[in-house]
Amino acid sequence: MSRVLIQLGLMLLFCFLAESAAAASSDITLLTSQETEDGGASYSVSLQILIFMTLLSMLPAALMAMTSFTRIVIVLAILRQALGMMQTPSNQIIVGIALFTTFFIMSPVFEAAYSDGLQPYMEDSIGMEDALARTSDPFHEFMRSQVRETDVALFAQMSGAQEAFASPQEIPFRVLVPAYITSELKTAFQIGFLIFIPFLVIDLVVSSILMSMGMLMLSPMLISLPFKIMLFVLVDGWTLILGTLVSSFLPS
Repeated sequence: MSRVLIQLGLMLLFCFLAESAAAASSDITLLTSQETEDGGASYSVSLQILIFMTLLSMLPAALMAMTSFTRIVIVLAILRQALGMMQTPSNQIIVGIALFTTFFIMSPVFEAAYSDGLQPYMEDSIGMEDALARTSDPFHEFMRSQVRETDVALFAQMSGAQEAFASPQEIPFRVLVPAYITSELKTAFQIGFLIFIPFLVIDLVVSSILMSMGMLMLSPMLISLPFKIMLFVLVDGWTLILGTLVSSFLPS
């Protein structure tokens, strides 16, 4: 079986080398870039595909770093820890909830990026550079609305920017993205702290009652877990948590 796979791999390699040699012999230039009349640049289809595949490989990182995903998944993980259930909901369920809630929150941004940048580019009405700029503008505006000014100033200073930016639109992504991630981590832990307090109070009350009754060998977590679940269900906790997370991204 392994010999067959090796032979098949060699055949594919020879076919690829043969096609490359044929392309070279016919003087076909695969990667070209030409200047347009308006001073921009026009790239060949092969180069556009290469850039697109490179951007596509960075899509998971962009989803976590430039959207609401980070805040949501951290808050849900802290909620599970506060309830005392280490495996319920599972990691797959938490990621799924965070993913679809992110799509709900970011739908206006996605629609704006598609209608302003991707759709005109697919219709050949704008160039690639203009399409990338128009597609990134909605994400830039979204992150600016959520980032803290202190975080932006910190990363701007570390990046070597000597002067303040003339307008928020001039903040580069290399400064805005790490500042936005830092702000999201701060906000997520602040929300998680507020979620943790009522469940911590239940743990303290149950632990005090068990100690006063002399039941030192009985785990307080085992007794407090049903009460925490009952409290969370009675106050409609999932609606409150997800509603608070969604409303925290709405413009004030």
